[in-house]
Amino acid sequence: MRISVPDQPSGHLTDAWRFCVGTGRFDLALRRDYQDSLALVQQDIGFRHIRGHGLLSDQTGVHRPYEHAGARHVRHSFTYVDQVVDAYLDLGIRPFVELGFMPQGLASGEQTVFWWKGNVTPPRDWREWADLVRGTVAHLVDRYGLDEVRTWPIEVWNEPNLPDFWEGADQAAYHRLYEVSAAAVKEVDAGLQVGGPSLAPGYQPHWMTDFAEFIESRDLPCDFVSRHAYSTGPAQHVPFGVHQTLGPASMLLEQFAAPREQLVGSRLAELPVHITEFNSSYRPDNPVHDTALHAAYLAPVLAGGGELVDSFSYWTFSDMFEEVGIPTALFHGGFGLLTHRQIKKPTYHLYAFMARMGDDVLARGADHLVTRHGDGRVTVLAWAPVDHTGLGEVVDGHTVRLSVPVGGPADATAYAHRSSVSEDAGNAWAAWSEMGRPLSPDRRQLAALREAAEPSRFHRSLPVAGGRVEVDLVLARHEVTLLELTPVTDSTPQWWDERRLLGLDPAADPSGGLA
Repeated sequence: MRISVPDQPSGHLTDAWRFCVGTGRFDLALRRDYQDSLALVQQDIGFRHIRGHGLLSDQTGVHRPYEHAGARHVRHSFTYVDQVVDAYLDLGIRPFVELGFMPQGLASGEQTVFWWKGNVTPPRDWREWADLVRGTVAHLVDRYGLDEVRTWPIEVWNEPNLPDFWEGADQAAYHRLYEVSAAAVKEVDAGLQVGGPSLAPGYQPHWMTDFAEFIESRDLPCDFVSRHAYSTGPAQHVPFGVHQTLGPASMLLEQFAAPREQLVGSRLAELPVHITEFNSSYRPDNPVHDTALHAAYLAPVLAGGGELVDSFSYWTFSDMFEEVGIPTALFHGGFGLLTHRQIKKPTYHLYAFMARMGDDVLARGADHLVTRHGDGRVTVLAWAPVDHTGLGEVVDGHTVRLSVPVGGPADATAYAHRSSVSEDAGNAWAAWSEMGRPLSPDRRQLAALREAAEPSRFHRSLPVAGGRVEVDLVLARHEVTLLELTPVTDSTPQWWDERRLLGLDPAADPSGGLA
């Protein structure tokens, strides 16, 4: 059945899908490969904010206690913070600030998380923690200006409902952390945005409702609500990686919708909701992240997530990420849209395709999104269905049939430009597998992988009838495709005749008199 796309828009395509993107720990941004990767991402996608762990961890060197004249003092040092934030702003991306983890010199315990040992215990001195938060935020305002920093959301901690990220998953201790932190932020300026509770998937609903009740009972500031979303099962470990079952993509959208459902009737019900991490797997070593399947799996989430939340932040933009150690291979199942050395994964192209969509939504479907630009161009994003169980039949040849309004006179044409990634196109992971999975590809192999990572592209002229173009998008296995339709204003000169391309006279004998 052919779907007739309406001529009038039904809504606006929000920027929720690129409001924020995740990153490895804060100090990784000092590395060249990191900055090269972020520059490429910003060129092709253009995220608005960036969020990651470790702003206050020891690797960044902000909290610097010392002894002098028999007394303990603390200096706040922003040597690395300034370099990183300067680089972010130069690339057109702003911080989404996460307050964490605990500096060792302020921590009440020894519990850490990750290979790089972020401390996850409460502060042993709450006043000193407040001073640290206040001092850090005040420095950012002094350096970058109040109007600028007011656009940076400030999130208190990360996943306190998990004992791995907050000692004992102590809810009361987290509430105290939030109260002290939020007050310190607002002491700098009441217009700064602060929020939480940054919950991991699987939390009991009381974590969200108790947070709302605590905010109300203490009359605390809260400018947004945050949580995370993932859709895989328990890790099945293998050397240097994991495998996991995968839930349906709708599972992510259900998690996006949960905070507003849980906060109905509370003071927080109408606040912005930020999904400050999302992906399929919560593991940085699951090969599903590298595949064409992953792009097709996430396509309906990018197309529809903005209808549910104010932002959903892909975790992460790059494989420069060291939670479980330094990666041992170029493709290792990292979270990133890019590998190290800027090899684009299929999901990178899903995001790059989204960046070429228009503002006005003409149609949405289970396998497509149609938008229009201000200049009249119409863009279609379409994706093949994904069997997330791995048990069903392979879907190849799924077809999206559309009648698309482009306008123009009866004899007009439209220029069609199509870009695609699938199992056989724009799939560097498949090429790397065919190379024998080299752990450290040489320069020739890297060049080949970059070439293999590019989408397939083709173009043609399509007839317009009644102001519409009929398109049949036949999708290969796990294909995501972007079709751009541009009404043509024909400027071909009257004397042009393609038969004269090789100097032939179209009025003469086609054989040139040689027959």
